[in-house]
Amino acid sequence: MTGTRLLDGRVALVTGAGGGLGRAHALALARHGARLVVNDYGPTIDGAGADAGASAKVADEIVAAGGEAVADTGDVGNWADAEAMIATAIRRFGRLDILVNNAGILRPRTLVGMSEIDAASVIRVHLMGTFATTHFAAMHWRERFKSDGVRGGRLINTTSAAGLFGFAQANYAAAKAGIAALTAVAATELAGYGVTANAIAPVALTRMSEGIAPETHTPDHAAQLVCWLASDRADACTGRVFNIGGGHVSVVDRWHTGPAIDKEGLWTVDQLDAELPALLAAAQPVPDVLGYYPDEPRSALLPTIHVPRGDAQAPSGGSR
Repeated sequence: MTGTRLLDGRVALVTGAGGGLGRAHALALARHGARLVVNDYGPTIDGAGADAGASAKVADEIVAAGGEAVADTGDVGNWADAEAMIATAIRRFGRLDILVNNAGILRPRTLVGMSEIDAASVIRVHLMGTFATTHFAAMHWRERFKSDGVRGGRLINTTSAAGLFGFAQANYAAAKAGIAALTAVAATELAGYGVTANAIAPVALTRMSEGIAPETHTPDHAAQLVCWLASDRADACTGRVFNIGGGHVSVVDRWHTGPAIDKEGLWTVDQLDAELPALLAAAQPVPDVLGYYPDEPRSALLPTIHVPRGDAQAPSGGSR
């Protein structure tokens, strides 16, 4: 593999890398010299079934192009499988430097039309799958620091505008919001080991985002950002979330405290009723589905996302 190589000798694990965004991430990281653990359980979009060949095909692509890769078919939502993925990287390549959490499924329903399994399955894969791999990667980075004094590590998670701005799919949005919060906590807790933690919110044309993302929004755009975040050039970047779609890149501001009122003692309901309308009027309006305020110029590079109402299935933006 030729070209500018930012990641020579690094070891990366990419989950959900059998297709879509994950495949693009894995191939791009390999082009930059990283050695890959290509993970994919191979389920259908809703999480049913399995295709053990999905990750092997991508690993074979990397090897055929002159890189190093090993396939993994573990289920990120299974705690033991998540631990085994990290162990595979260490056993095969000696360490883990980069973790890209990308695996995901969709069960698009409205809040009132959602079953328990619809909610639990999506949260299990997206949020708990990200939590599990992050936990075991963090253990490795901490142990490496304590035993050998080696600092460093890159955690790159996948969130979504659905979770950041809450426009659709309660199960998916709740999981993606949790991933953004987990990323912020990881950035704080792992800083002492030299680990950075960031997240991307991609809008890319994959099997999970058909009808949402335009053809110009290929997964390769997000993969370039992943490579930058994984490299030494992003040493000072941690705790951040990026929107990425086609040629558009933006930094997502976290929740922050807006207008406030204070008083000594207990607020009464009547007092709050008198004060809160003015407080709300002074606050920023609720942003749109991609984080823009109503009167704010919106990037022409971003697609217009239609949000169905009622019992229609809602789009997500997708992580696969």
